[in-house]
Amino acid sequence: MKRIELFGCPMDAATMDEAVEWIGQRIAARQFTQHVVVNVAKLVHMQNDARLAESVRACDIVNIDGMGVVWGARLLGHDVPERVAGVDLFDRLLAHAATRGYPVFLLGGTGSVVERAAQACIGRHARLDIAGHHHGYFWDDEEAVVQAIRASRARLLFVAITSPKKENFINRWKNELGVDFVMGVGGTFDVIAGKVRRAPRWMQRCGLEWLFRVMQEPRRMWRRYLGTNSRFALMLGRAWLATRRG
Repeated sequence: MKRIELFGCPMDAATMDEAVEWIGQRIAARQFTQHVVVNVAKLVHMQNDARLAESVRACDIVNIDGMGVVWGARLLGHDVPERVAGVDLFDRLLAHAATRGYPVFLLGGTGSVVERAAQACIGRHARLDIAGHHHGYFWDDEEAVVQAIRASRARLLFVAITSPKKENFINRWKNELGVDFVMGVGGTFDVIAGKVRRAPRWMQRCGLEWLFRVMQEPRRMWRRYLGTNSRFALMLGRAWLATRRG
């Protein structure tokens, strides 16, 4: 994998297969690995959120999830082979864990969503060992949840909580979790549990997943995507002009 930097954020320009292989090697060696994916929204918010930026930069591997970031990096001259979508990487790593007997822990979503997500994961990967799961509304007693994760003896932890909460939670407690690998997966449990539909493949390839989410939840999403997409376009335009002048 080749590491690049875009708007102050380190990123690993990798294929899905390269990311899975690299992560698998570290888990087998019991090397703790903190993982994150970055998309347009996260990259934009990192510019003004120092704590989020610190949590992302602390990660051992930073995959690019979002065609906007892929295209932006390529426009600025970086060789980015493909997008590594968090939901797809999650499924690949579940398959990896199932074949090797690695227990996993699912953290996030509502109680019913994480329960359905756990059952759906087992349905997809029959030999998968779900060491435990917990909803994502635990901020009055974080330490108890951390202790439960550690007591479960899970090797992989997936955290489905909104940004920047999940990144900061992982970075804050990484030395206490007792796992070999931890990854923030955002709204993945909602997709796996069937609560939210994923965009069709053609929209994913065209970088229009954000539009599909707006179509599903217009009142909640339109301001968010309008703001972050506009700011990213401005950042990208300035960076491109700077390279031309340079």
